[in-house]
Amino acid sequence: MTKSVSSRESFSARIWRKTLAGVGVKFGLGWVGLLVFCAVFAPFLANSMPLLMSKGSTISAPVLEYLSVEDAWILASFFIALAVFRLNIDGGKQILLFLLGSALAALLVNSFVKPPVLVIYDDFRGPAYTQVDWKIMPPIPYAPVDYLRDLGSKGLEAPFATEGHTHLMGTEENGADVLSRMIHACRISLSIGLIASGIALAIGIVIGGLMGYFSGVVDMLGMRLVEIFEDIPTLFLLLTFVAFFGRSLYMMMVIIGVTGWSGYARYVRQEFLKLRKQDYVQAAVASGLPLSSILFRHMLPNGVAPLLVAVSFGVAGAILSEATLSFLGLGVVDAPSWGAMLDQAVKSSTFNWWMAVFPGGSIFMTVFAYNLIGEAFRDAIDPRLSDKAGVKS
Repeated sequence: MTKSVSSRESFSARIWRKTLAGVGVKFGLGWVGLLVFCAVFAPFLANSMPLLMSKGSTISAPVLEYLSVEDAWILASFFIALAVFRLNIDGGKQILLFLLGSALAALLVNSFVKPPVLVIYDDFRGPAYTQVDWKIMPPIPYAPVDYLRDLGSKGLEAPFATEGHTHLMGTEENGADVLSRMIHACRISLSIGLIASGIALAIGIVIGGLMGYFSGVVDMLGMRLVEIFEDIPTLFLLLTFVAFFGRSLYMMMVIIGVTGWSGYARYVRQEFLKLRKQDYVQAAVASGLPLSSILFRHMLPNGVAPLLVAVSFGVAGAILSEATLSFLGLGVVDAPSWGAMLDQAVKSSTFNWWMAVFPGGSIFMTVFAYNLIGEAFRDAIDPRLSDKAGVKS
């Protein structure tokens, strides 16, 4: 009975089942899921303004009134992703539908979301927001850039050291709550990892697919291009662009993506070299299907498995690159970052352990989680490891 069920199981379902069999990958996926939750709902988890409040006969939601364009777009994209991936269609169509929906959401958000240009966080502790019938505050009642000047903040203070105000992870050098900044910093870590890896993956699939399908001269020229990009030092290139063009998260994503595709191209090339002589590929060629259909609809789904492993490690590498830049003081300045908080831990006259332990631990856990996911995919995909597991059982 078990064999008949296993024989009817698709390749992707079998790989996913084997991947989830381990304890480590469950921990990794749980940690990444927590980061996604914090990144999407950051304005509702850590903010100085009430979620809901009632004054007189009026009920208002200040957090929605001050929601930024970026906040609204992230929320919309998250719910679009949930809706799209519940549809019973193939993965390629799901990704395309999500990208179209996310682009449409970006246009609508930019047109209709108009938050106040200036936000004075001290006002939310004034009579207009304190003398009310009732109000519901976020779990962390401090915004990441609320420096608590009206409360007489002394800057760097250890956890629970502030009298009358509980800061579970302390405050940073300007007086802002560290836990709030940790939650909002999840956005940079996830976006730099996923978007940079997405750019690299798209380039690698196209170039690697052409190399593997055509072989010959195309393969030779493609491999020379791969070797050139493998020799480019990404970190030094990032430092150079920051020095000339300033700090930009989008620039970091593009540079990491454009310089990191060579490994994906090698994986795709190797798989396509094996697949191009298969009967179903030859039948697709004989049927006169366009090259894009042959490469991406017929060959890629059968050679995508090793890419899952490479992507998980690529995301971890992109996060480390951003954290390194931020630690050097060359990261994004208008948003909290784990790497920038690490920099704050060591540049003052005394070592501030809470500014090192919490962001440093988050970087370690995030990279560790992606590595666990990559290892689990590799073990599930590698037939030699599967055979050994079968012999032992």
